[in-house]
Amino acid sequence: MNAAKLFTLLVLPLVGLVLVGMVAIWAFKALLGLVVYLLIGAGVVIGGMYLYGRAKKAVGSGTRTRYRIDAAAETYRQRNR
Repeated sequence: MNAAKLFTLLVLPLVGLVLVGMVAIWAFKALLGLVVYLLIGAGVVIGGMYLYGRAKKAVGSGTRTRYRIDAAAETYRQRNR
């Protein structure tokens, strides 16, 4: 067996296996990073919707906060005629 044939049968498959493993690890990290960013984005959007709903409900008609805002606006209008 000459050296070129030995190189082809032993070393090249190992190099190919290492390269395929490196590409697989890189692809897995990229996919996992994308999933993490999507989850964080979804959490931010859902949190914003939750806070908007809470604020809207807190200042909605018939609440104490709404009455205070209306009274303050009325006082301001009366003062600045």
